[in-house]
Amino acid sequence: MDDPTTVSNQRNQSAPETPRLNLPARMSDSSVYLENLPSRTMHINRLINSNYNGSPSRTIYSDRFIPSRSGSNFALFDISNSPTSAEGKEDGSGTYNSLLRAALFGPYTPDKKDSLGSPACRNIFRYKTETKRSLHSLSPFGLDESVPGIIHSPVKAPRKVPRSPYKVLDAPALQDDFYLNLVDWSSNNVLAVGLGNCVYLWNACSSKVTKLCDLGIDDSVCSVGWAQRGTHLAVGTSNGKVQIWDASRCRRIRTMEGHRLRVGALAWSSSLLSSGSRDKSILQRDIRVQDDFASKLSGHKSEVCGLKWSYDNRELASGGNDNKLFVWNQHSTQPVLKYCDHTAAVKAIAWSPHLHGLLASGGGTADRCIRFWNTTTNAHLSCMDTGSQVCNLVWSKNVNELVSTHGYSQNQIIVWRYPTMSKLATLTGHTYRVLYLAISPDGQTIVTGAGDETLRFWNVFPSPKSQNTDSEIGASSLGRTTIRSLILDPN
Repeated sequence: MDDPTTVSNQRNQSAPETPRLNLPARMSDSSVYLENLPSRTMHINRLINSNYNGSPSRTIYSDRFIPSRSGSNFALFDISNSPTSAEGKEDGSGTYNSLLRAALFGPYTPDKKDSLGSPACRNIFRYKTETKRSLHSLSPFGLDESVPGIIHSPVKAPRKVPRSPYKVLDAPALQDDFYLNLVDWSSNNVLAVGLGNCVYLWNACSSKVTKLCDLGIDDSVCSVGWAQRGTHLAVGTSNGKVQIWDASRCRRIRTMEGHRLRVGALAWSSSLLSSGSRDKSILQRDIRVQDDFASKLSGHKSEVCGLKWSYDNRELASGGNDNKLFVWNQHSTQPVLKYCDHTAAVKAIAWSPHLHGLLASGGGTADRCIRFWNTTTNAHLSCMDTGSQVCNLVWSKNVNELVSTHGYSQNQIIVWRYPTMSKLATLTGHTYRVLYLAISPDGQTIVTGAGDETLRFWNVFPSPKSQNTDSEIGASSLGRTTIRSLILDPN
């Protein structure tokens, strides 16, 4: 039975003839049979499904990766793989390993045990609940101040804005009229205020009060505006006239006509003066020539209550009681840009001194929004609902911030950081609408006026050289004590 020839002959006689494979000439036809395939498949399945133990000399491979730690360098992490594995071994990389270990895990301390059973080694590569870490802890050098070339800058504290005015002036007969502009601050640090039918000047350096003019019982002051440089002051009247005064000599230079109704808005551009009126028109006046006005701008359907020239004197923005905001250039008689998104009168207008073409505007009681425009691309940038009537806007020259004053219903003053429009401070104190706003020539102090017949001075902006300090703004010229004084005729 053990003879393979006998077994082969018996198999050939008993089994029927089966188809043969087309094999190469070097391979025997009797070496491969189709009927042997099922039995070989079953044999392989038995090997897979059973606890088959192959020869110890053969290596069994599978699709599962099990790492071998026989070649791991546990000494690099102060871990002993075996008691004698790390003893008596030193090679050329010892210095490098020590430096790498110190950089990753800190300096090595001899009292730390080098065994896996010690508490120090038991938590390696495990998650750890950490407390708050500073940004400096992410540095590969830690907080080592001795490392050359690394400067640790201190954390900047947020700027504090005083919540109360440092000076309060009584301003009797200051009108509670949204459409007027009765307060302006000159480049020579002199404040002009229109009270009834008179204009008063308050010198911020000496606190001296001077009565500039009296229009008489048949007229009243509706607007005041200082020239950008010098001592010329424009005064708009309820009779539709514009008077030019030399404040240094308290002398009227000329009177210009052209409007049929009151002049509530004034804006200077070098020697060019723009005036807006209740008659819906804007007149461009050159005070160097004899004519009362050089051109007339038409477009608004109601009273013009806001006028501002851009810092480069190329664009004029106008706001009206028709809820429209228009932009004009130096030579146009029709608006080059029209913005109709506001739903109430647009009196508050301010150009950014930091970005060319950036314009801010505020709407009245039914609107309550501050909107930002890019006049270069003719784009509406953003909108902020303030919750109150927006009466005035002014941009800081020293930092990218602006101030808004409000009327119904909160009568507040808000300092905003642009472009996030986060509130830096909300100032209160006026009991009526904060209708008037002007900024000091150094850009640090604002003065606000309201129908409660008071003028309040606030320190809201830092100086250009101390933007991150709580500087005493204007202390040398305006004083720091809170006082109340009457603006009266010194005569």
